[in-house]
Amino acid sequence: MYFMRMIIRSLTQELRKRLLMGLTVLLAATVSTAMLGVVFDVGDKLTDELSTYGSNITVRPKSDAVLSELYSSSSTSTPSSAKTDPTSFIHESDLAKMKTIFWAYNILNFAPQLTHHVTVNGVENTPVVGTWFHKTLNLSTGETTVVGLKGMRNWWQVQGSWASDDDSQNGEPQAMVGTTFASEHNVHVGDELQIGSDDQKAKVTGIFTSGDDDDKAVFTTTTLLQNVTGLVDSVNYVEVKALTTPENDLARKVEKSPEAVSKTEWETWYCTAYVSSIAYQIEEVIPGAVAKQVRQVAALQGNVLRKTQAIMIVMTVLTLLAATIAVANLMAAATAERSGEIALRKAIGAKNSEVMRFILAETGIICALGAVLGALLGTGVAQAIGQVVFHAGIVMRPMVFVLVAVLLALTVLLASVSALRSILHVKPAEVLHGR
Repeated sequence: MYFMRMIIRSLTQELRKRLLMGLTVLLAATVSTAMLGVVFDVGDKLTDELSTYGSNITVRPKSDAVLSELYSSSSTSTPSSAKTDPTSFIHESDLAKMKTIFWAYNILNFAPQLTHHVTVNGVENTPVVGTWFHKTLNLSTGETTVVGLKGMRNWWQVQGSWASDDDSQNGEPQAMVGTTFASEHNVHVGDELQIGSDDQKAKVTGIFTSGDDDDKAVFTTTTLLQNVTGLVDSVNYVEVKALTTPENDLARKVEKSPEAVSKTEWETWYCTAYVSSIAYQIEEVIPGAVAKQVRQVAALQGNVLRKTQAIMIVMTVLTLLAATIAVANLMAAATAERSGEIALRKAIGAKNSEVMRFILAETGIICALGAVLGALLGTGVAQAIGQVVFHAGIVMRPMVFVLVAVLLALTVLLASVSALRSILHVKPAEVLHGR
């Protein structure tokens, strides 16, 4: 009876502390699940966001790349800004091979360009770019993929519509003109352009504003410009948008001195989606080409990703630290209030280890319930973050829940140390006699 009265008397206070403990673990689980869920998926999301601002790999003929490095030409400059016409080329028909490399699925998009200065509607020396706008490729693997400039120029403001690569739709090639060229030469959507000295015509479907030298150029299909220039199956520049992993020491080591790395390091580098390894594999399948990373984009992706992940990891650590302190205080207070119950258990023969297991079991059940509810709530918070920040859902990987479970278990065990030690110092005779 005495044992029952002691339990009933402390029941209200005990429930309050257990509830607070469960809510603390729930909050910790929610924040940890949300933050780690975003951390594990933020790489893909940031790459998608940053890739809307341009390609991260460029492909050029080998001789052109050598000249660019010799004269310190910027890898981000557009071919339409060049003052002279190209003299070296790569085969347009080889470009589909990029979708057959080891990291084929990481190549999200690419668009070739053939740039030449020709006469357009009587205007001499006009930069004309032959490209793919929204082209469907039939790959040797039997698969199809859609690539082209439309997916590479998300920031273009287009009046009208994007041009088509398929002349068979209306029997006439199509073109798009930059806003500067259009305003200087009174060109409107629906007008017809005569490109070159031959009877090569294209219908203007759109006028775009790019904010760079492309505004002075005319963009049309590669087929039309190759017919005008006689450069069949030729392009001089390819922009590639690839999903990559931020570079680390291994990637920089391979790039700096490939012959100095071991075979194992080389295989690890080759089988990791670094921008440099993807560029290397592109060079393997396109004869006479040099693929280079756009360092500004690659560096930005790596820096933003590392800083974003660091912030979220710090938030997770601080949350778990706060949860450890809170749970430790609650357990210490609960143990102190239950000293009479603990003393009575010891008096009737319970060992210290048995009492500890009982306390841990109670705490474990409450914390496990809080962790499960927190994981579910954290998943929802992660999705909300994804929609607000990236306008896309967060993929919750199983590793996130495993890691959260391990971290919370360690948090509760660490918080229980003080309370469990106090159990060892409970002396039944002194407690039960009110000393």
